[in-house]
Amino acid sequence: MTSLAILGALGTLIGLVRAMPQLVLLLRTRHAYGVSVDTAATSSLVSFGWATYGLWTNQFYVSLATGASGVVFAIITVLALRFGRRVREFAIAPVWLVVLLLAAGLGGTTGLGMILPVSVLAANVPQLWVASREGNLADVSLGTWLLSMADGLVWGLYTLIQPDMAIMIFAGLQLATSGVIVAMKLAHMLRLSRQPA
Repeated sequence: MTSLAILGALGTLIGLVRAMPQLVLLLRTRHAYGVSVDTAATSSLVSFGWATYGLWTNQFYVSLATGASGVVFAIITVLALRFGRRVREFAIAPVWLVVLLLAAGLGGTTGLGMILPVSVLAANVPQLWVASREGNLADVSLGTWLLSMADGLVWGLYTLIQPDMAIMIFAGLQLATSGVIVAMKLAHMLRLSRQPA
C-alpha cells in the first residue's frame, strides 16, 4: 500500500467519522447549546461540493470521505433545529449554496477548485461566532473538532504526495479554524472545572 493510499484511507476514515461525535452528543443531550446550525448546514453543503470535486478530479478518497461527512452534517443540521436552534440563524449557508452552484455551473472543476478551499472559512466561522457569543458550549463536541483538526492535517500531508492546491489550502484553513474552536471548547471546560460544585 502506497503512502498516498494510506493517507487517502486515513482521510476517508476521518471524513466518515468526523461529525459523528457531534451527532451522538446531540442525540444524547437533546439540546444544542453552543452549536452553530449555520456551520452544520454550510459544512454539509461544502462537503457535497468536495464530493463533486473529488468525482470530477478522479480522487475517490476525497469523494467518499466528504460525501459521507455531508450526510452526517445534514442530519446534525436537522437535529440542531429540532433541539433548540432557529432557522433565522442561517446566514452563510444559503449564500454559500448559491456560491457553490455558480462556481460549479460556470467554472466546473476549476470553479470549484477556486471556491472550495475558502469554503472551510464559510463553514467554520459561524461556529467561531456562536462560540464567542454564547457562554455555554456544553453541546459543542470536542471530539468532532479534534477530528476536524486531524482532517486538515491528513489532507495536508496527502497534498504533499498528490499535489492539489485546492485541497492544500482547505487543509491549512481546516487545521487553523478547528484549532481555534478546540481551544475555545477547552477553555470552556476549564472554566467549568474551576467552578465550585
